[in-house]
Amino acid sequence: MIFLTFFIGIIANFIGYVPPGNINLTLMQITINRGMKQALQFIIAFSCVEFFFTYVVMQGAKWLSEEVRLDTIIDWVMVVLFGTLGTITWLNRNKPPKTTYSNHASIKYGILLGFLNPMQIPFWMVTGTYLITHEWIEDGRLALVIFSIGSAAGAFIALYLYAKFAKYLQKKFELSNRAVDIGISILFFSFAAYHIFKQIYLVYFKHR
Repeated sequence: MIFLTFFIGIIANFIGYVPPGNINLTLMQITINRGMKQALQFIIAFSCVEFFFTYVVMQGAKWLSEEVRLDTIIDWVMVVLFGTLGTITWLNRNKPPKTTYSNHASIKYGILLGFLNPMQIPFWMVTGTYLITHEWIEDGRLALVIFSIGSAAGAFIALYLYAKFAKYLQKKFELSNRAVDIGISILFFSFAAYHIFKQIYLVYFKHR
């Protein structure tokens, strides 16, 4: 049962990080601009925080799922987050990349984004509630710890594959840092626009 709980944690969070989002796009940017060493530091730091993040959210999954306005709050937080990341990336698009970075820069960034990761809250609200309700995992403390360890491992695997994919793209298409920054900033702005239009639709059109 412990192994199954761990394995489900890996699969669940691996799937959670397959779609492009603020974390994996930021990682691709770090990989291309700074190299695999900095990318690995980011991934390890982020995955460690993901363990605690998953455990806390899973503990409150049932309560969170009952909070009606939580989705709206998360949407506007994502607008701010994506808008900020897009603006920073766009403003830095013409700046030459640094040749050296602090040994702890990517670690700090990974820890920061590990805590500022609101997209995972609705994911675990749905996934966590489903897994517990259908008795795929237990809701005891030990089971959730094992599940959260698996979740951290799933995040690590998914992000590592994203980093390897980023290096492949850079090598295959000889992407410049400027092109990468422009492309990622456009994606960030697109995600922010999606959340804005989603709220406009829900408020002004869905209930008419």
